[in-house]
Amino acid sequence: MQKLEAQLGVRLIERDSTGCSLTHDGRVFLPYAESLLKLSANALGAFRDKPITIGASSNIGIYLLSPYIKAYLEGANEKSQLDMQIYQNPTIADKLAAGEVDVAAMEWWDGRPGYEARLWRHEELVVIVPPNHPWAALKCLPRDMLKGVPLLGGESGTGTGRILASYYGVDAPDLTVGMQLGSTDAVKQWVKAGLGVSLVLAGSVIEETRAGILVSIPLEDGGPKKALYIIWRDSLAVNHPAHKFGSWLASCVDGYSISVDR
Repeated sequence: MQKLEAQLGVRLIERDSTGCSLTHDGRVFLPYAESLLKLSANALGAFRDKPITIGASSNIGIYLLSPYIKAYLEGANEKSQLDMQIYQNPTIADKLAAGEVDVAAMEWWDGRPGYEARLWRHEELVVIVPPNHPWAALKCLPRDMLKGVPLLGGESGTGTGRILASYYGVDAPDLTVGMQLGSTDAVKQWVKAGLGVSLVLAGSVIEETRAGILVSIPLEDGGPKKALYIIWRDSLAVNHPAHKFGSWLASCVDGYSISVDR
């Protein structure tokens, strides 16, 4: 208060043995002080009370994320507001950079500065075929069997090609993509129709394999696994709701033992 009075060049509060009271200048300044407090509260509310916007790549948003969102909402100590946006990986990266999403769940991350990226989980890539396919009875697929077989491609920009290149090494050029269908849902429908085989995230075909309408086959030697990441801007304070949510989600690495402690 003394610093404020010195800056204004007036005395705002009269101090005596009975307590404190506003001076004439203090009463003049009071509406400004009240306005500043309201403005401060509104500014804080704009950040604290707005929904957390989560961006997810298509495969993560459609097939993997929902049980975590449900657990977070049910376990939160206060009412949480979450918005969800599901797009292809490059679009989610652009939205994160533009500030349109607060937290992103993605199938790849390029390590660009200004962001905190944490490993969330590893997801196995499996070969899917229809039940009447010659491979359907195999417990695992020898890697050489995919060479020269046209694969049905799904969503672009997921990093699957880079993972396969690492898994196959010098033999990677022998893999071919016959058609690029644009989504895992489209790939599954084409595989069901007997129009080809594909490599997809294991978590994206759980319902179909349980129902017996698709068969998922792991590749030998454990097969390739895709690292999935949770990313947010590193400028977020640790008590920001988006930072809290991202940290919580990242703590649920490789499993569904979910608890919320905030």
